[in-house]
Amino acid sequence: MSRYPTPGATNRSIVRTTTVGLVAFAAIVGVLLFQSVFSFGDVLRGDRGDATAEGGGALPEGVTVFDDRYPGIANLDPSLRQALSQAATDAAADGIVFNVNSGWRSRDYQDQLLQEAVSKYGSESEAARWVATADTSPHVSGNAIDIGPFDATTWLSVRGYEYGLCPIYANEPWHYELRAEAPEQGCPLQYADPTQDPRMQP
Repeated sequence: MSRYPTPGATNRSIVRTTTVGLVAFAAIVGVLLFQSVFSFGDVLRGDRGDATAEGGGALPEGVTVFDDRYPGIANLDPSLRQALSQAATDAAADGIVFNVNSGWRSRDYQDQLLQEAVSKYGSESEAARWVATADTSPHVSGNAIDIGPFDATTWLSVRGYEYGLCPIYANEPWHYELRAEAPEQGCPLQYADPTQDPRMQP
């Protein structure tokens, strides 16, 4: 049996390697550019009213994926939580700590975040670029997680696909969802913002 790969296999390997490299590079550039304009806290945290109590999914600073005493962590999709736990464990070996800025959210909490975004950005159309409705948000179903700080999102932008963890929106480099096919196929192309995501359409 030949020890050398066939030309077709070699070409596929080159294409896959190049694609993964380009995606990782684009993700890093996006994180760097966006970090210069917005902070995680500025986008993710509003005033803490009744709807944002911990029971609704609000998280204090410094929470990790292992802090399952918080509903915002405990109510995440089990597969997403498992993937993130494995990634966080491996990242810790590199001195990186994953903080969870937002995970599962109640419908009331999501509604409040949307209203805060409308007030902040001045219109529903602009707010929709940052916050989904309770009917469409993957946070409400426990299928999305917002990660910080900067070094954690940088680590994930390069290695997240290995765990099926993918950035979905170019304007939200902290927002990750599980894509089971990513370890083999890489992460899908990102939407510029949630308004381009078909799932966000009413």
